This record gives sequence, structure tokens and C-alpha cells, in this order.
Amino acid sequence: MESIDKAYINGEFVTLTGHETFELINPSDHQKIGEVVLGNEIDAQQAIAAAKEAFKTFSRTSIEERILILNNLKSAVKNRKKDLIETMILEYGGTRQFCTASFQNMISGFDSMIETLRHFEFVRKEGNTSVQMTPVGVVGIITPWNSSNSFICNKFATAVAAGCTVVVKPSEMSALQTRIIIECFHSAGLPKGIFNVVNGLGNVVGTEIVSSPDISKISFTGSTQTGKMIAKGAVDTMKRVTLELGGKSPNIILDDADLTQVIPQAVFAAYMNSGQACIAPTRLLVPYSKLEEVNAIAKIAVEQVRVGNPEDEETNVGPMVSEKQYERVQNYIKIGIEEGAELLAGGIGKPEGFENGNFVKATIFTNVRNDMRIAREEIFGPVLSIIPYHNDEEAIAIANDTTYGLAAYISSQDERRAVNVASRIEAGRICINGFKHDPLAPFGGFKQSGIGREFGAYGLEEYLELKSILI
Repeated sequence: MESIDKAYINGEFVTLTGHETFELINPSDHQKIGEVVLGNEIDAQQAIAAAKEAFKTFSRTSIEERILILNNLKSAVKNRKKDLIETMILEYGGTRQFCTASFQNMISGFDSMIETLRHFEFVRKEGNTSVQMTPVGVVGIITPWNSSNSFICNKFATAVAAGCTVVVKPSEMSALQTRIIIECFHSAGLPKGIFNVVNGLGNVVGTEIVSSPDISKISFTGSTQTGKMIAKGAVDTMKRVTLELGGKSPNIILDDADLTQVIPQAVFAAYMNSGQACIAPTRLLVPYSKLEEVNAIAKIAVEQVRVGNPEDEETNVGPMVSEKQYERVQNYIKIGIEEGAELLAGGIGKPEGFENGNFVKATIFTNVRNDMRIAREEIFGPVLSIIPYHNDEEAIAIANDTTYGLAAYISSQDERRAVNVASRIEAGRICINGFKHDPLAPFGGFKQSGIGREFGAYGLEEYLELKSILI
């Protein structure tokens, strides 16, 4: 069993003032694998003070200096590939497939920011005015448990590119993973104080970061409910915020799509990251006329979905991160049955042979109405809802009939038709004919899926303030 009892402040591993501990439980078998000491307000204040002091000099570094730091960070992370993947599997229960992809996202975050920096104009001319894009200040980074280190790498890479310093409050459930990424960054020889981490609860360390007048911006990824609380708290000191929140993404299958190809893809995509993904396409919209055929294909496809040991290369769905999350997903499956949706596959309970962990059966409901709770609320588990529609207009209306707007997916043999539909979908990122990720393209949500954008030049601008100099 491992014990984590240090914060990372001003380039050093320091003893925490806080004494409360949090147990780290392997979600695959409920065995205790470690514990973490949680920081308190004083620990957060010390981290903020270190970041504030470091900002005075780091904000004035050159583009070349920042690129060098980003390259050093990338090399340090690449050197710990095995540790980062294996610890994520152990602590989070992510599948080997997903954890390997998550590692690649860590690396691409540095690469994309290096590429962005090489072409980004920090000084521009508008009319007769010189417009300087200056670092916003100290950034509070608050990350969730479903891909913790990937979020930390991408957000910190953007902060470095902008010339900002950071204080990170990661999920306390990801403490083993966080320790490794801290060790990576420490070995990269960072300037003291530009990267600070305090493990702690959201209502303690998170609240201190949100309320501190010395924090200029919050970058948060997590639930919409928590994002709203952060936005309300941030307004008192007029913090800038980037909020990447929840989703209930539609996957629209147009009537000309090859169902034998796109339906199996849709089933597996809905279970990305074991369903614990804000961008997962968990609403599958299909033509009424083809619902019976879709159901038959989906039922065969879900039988190929492997739920089980996340260490296995062939596993598609691992355990839920915690017993609480397992119970949440079970409750939604019960709700779906009670609402009258047709259970096509899966259902309540654990898969045979995996009773000791937080495993959920790969579940599909069909003939779902979009007003059902399973179609409207983010479940964050391996539960797919198949929703029939009559025509393109109705498909668009159903897709947009949600409080969310993070991602969407469209399949069609006619690319122009798919692009036309995409132009009418209220979502921040739309993939046509398969899942795609571009680390240089902006990512973020419409409506209650968030505020602001991440990645590339658009993400970098979120960490900068505009200063007009008129001569």
C-alpha cells in the first residue's frame, strides 16, 4: 500500500498542513491500494503564493524559452510511459486500450502547444493600435478523475505557452497518478513555482482556489453542477473561466449510412472510457424505418463488447471508478426500465465473474423517447439509448433538444449532406463518419456543456488578456 503525504509547492515536495486522509481503492476488486493526505486552505494559500511570485518572472519569458520547457516536459512524460499507463489502470480502472490512448493525448498536448507557439502572434496591429496578448496571471487548474493526467498535461502546456503559472487541484481519487506526473515535471527542471499541486477536497482546496484574489483564471473540467458552482464563486473576483462540462452527445445515423458498418462502431463508441466520457455518443439517433434492423445489428455488436479486467488488452469496458459511480449507473438502468424503454442488452447487476469490482453490464435501451431521463441526463457509464426519428429535420431537433452541447457525431455516405446537418447541430465539436480528435482544433461546449475553448490557438487565447496600446 502506498502513502502520499506531500504537496508540490515552489519546486519542492513539502509536508502538508492538512491531516485528513482519503483511501485509494482499486475499482476492479475493492482492495485498498493507498491513501493520500488531503491539503487544507493553508496548503492552497502557500501554493498560490508560490505561483504568484513565480509569475513575476515567468510571464516575461520568451517564446523560445517556453518551447524549451514544453519539450523538456514532453520528454519527461515519455520516459515514464509504462508507469503512467499501469498506474492509471490500477487506480482508475481504465482499460489498457483507453489508458494507452490517454498517454498519447498527454504527449500530443505538448506537441500541439509547441506548434501553436511557433505561429502565434502575441502582438498584433488593429487600426493604429498595438494589441498585446499578455498572460492572464496565476491559473487554478481543477481536474476530474476520468483522465486526470491528460487534463493536467494539456492545461499546463497551455499555461506554459501563455506564460502563466499554475496551482493544480486534481481529483483526490487520482492521487497515485498525480504523484507520477509531478515526478515527471519535477525531473524536467521547471522554474520554481510555475507548477504547484495540492491534493484536497473540492470544498476545501478547490474553494480556496476559486475564491483567492491572487488567482486570475480557473480552468476546470468536470460536471456541469460543479462548473456552475465554480462560475458563481469566480465572479466575485472577476476571474476568467474555462469550463469543460458534461455532455449527452447525439450520434445521428442518416438513412443512407451502411448500418452494418456504423452501428457496431456506434455501440463501441458509446462505451469509450467505459462510458465515463463527457464526449461519449450515448444517444444513438436512427431512422424509424430501420429501427428493427438497427436493433438486430446492435444486439450482435454488444455481444462482442468485452467487459472485465482492465489490464487485458482486449477489454473494452472496465469497472466504474467507485462504488458510488457504480450505484449511480445502476440507478439509471432501473430508471430506464421504469420509464418504459426497451432493454435490448445488459441491465441491472454485474457481469458474471466480476462480482468483486464496480463492473456494469454493457447496456442498450432501444425505442427510447428523448424526454426520458436516460436520454436527457448524463449517466457516465456504459449505457446507450437508441432513439428513432422520422426525417432529417426531426433528427436535428432531437439532437438539439438537450441542455448539453459538447460533441455530436454524424454518419452518412454523402459527406456534403452530413456537413449540412452538422452546421445545424448545437455542439462544440462534431465528428463525421467516425471518431476524430485534432489537438489543434478548439474543443469546448455550447449551452450547459461549458464556457470557452481548449487546445490550439483558441485554447491559448483563453489564457491571455488583450492590452491595447495607442500611441
